[in-house]
Amino acid sequence: MTDIPHSEAAAKLPTIGFIGLGTMGSGMAANLLKARYPMVVFDIDADRLAACADAGAEAAESARHAVERAEIVLTSLPSSAVFAEVAEEALLPAARESMVFIDLGTTEGAITRRVAGAMLAKGATLLDAPVSGGGRGAADGTLRVFVGGNRQAADRCRPIFDVLGDPAGVGYCGLSGSGQAVKAVNQLAMGLVPAAYLEAIAFAVRSGADLDAVRTAVGGDDGWRGEVARYAAKVQDGSADEVLIKFPEMPYFLREARELGFALPITEAIFAFCDGGPRNWTDNMGRPRVAFWHQLMHGTAPNRSTQ
Repeated sequence: MTDIPHSEAAAKLPTIGFIGLGTMGSGMAANLLKARYPMVVFDIDADRLAACADAGAEAAESARHAVERAEIVLTSLPSSAVFAEVAEEALLPAARESMVFIDLGTTEGAITRRVAGAMLAKGATLLDAPVSGGGRGAADGTLRVFVGGNRQAADRCRPIFDVLGDPAGVGYCGLSGSGQAVKAVNQLAMGLVPAAYLEAIAFAVRSGADLDAVRTAVGGDDGWRGEVARYAAKVQDGSADEVLIKFPEMPYFLREARELGFALPITEAIFAFCDGGPRNWTDNMGRPRVAFWHQLMHGTAPNRSTQ
């Protein structure tokens, strides 16, 4: 991932259309307003839309209206499927020559490339620029931003990325879809590593061992021993079900891997293990999810012998 060079601020800031004002989107939109960007915003939630309008943005009547009023359009949507739907119904029909669209959400690579190709046919550009850092990061402007797509468009939008995230964490990742690929690394590392610690601790719990012994005899203050102690503490205080393994996004990464012809064996196994479980929890985007710890505690062993 290479750095995107800084450019001098334009005398007149472009009008930004912003679609999707959830936990992440509202924080990013607020930071752009603080930076004095003219904003035309839309969300299907009337309260979110009104709150952003009260902060100084123009409320659009629809997603398409926001596109029609803007020079650069940002989307922060809850799922890959929702982005694809909004792209077909609002972004592409209203796209104009030289417009730049920036998808800030986590989207399947195949969808990103398909929409980018359709944009190119209209003389417009799609940048995939998923972010990481959680709700507080969006509000504080400390997100990491992984940018894929046309390099010149990425350079042009650098001032916007610097408002959305920590400039040191903004990077150009490569051609269309590369931002999503780097975000996948981020998500898989965030999810698979905690899953491994929880599975190890579940072995002790389900075998009848004392968790205090796990924390003191195996755990420690730093490194992997510190992580064992931290996750064992979550089990003891009853918060282990809240540990996210990025379950709602795993199908994105698995489909991408299959399309490109490589294996993600750990991701495949964890998703298959969780997929039949109850979706009684939500992630930080409000999407239904399975709690990995719940499955470890209440799931059954596979019906096969171990050699």
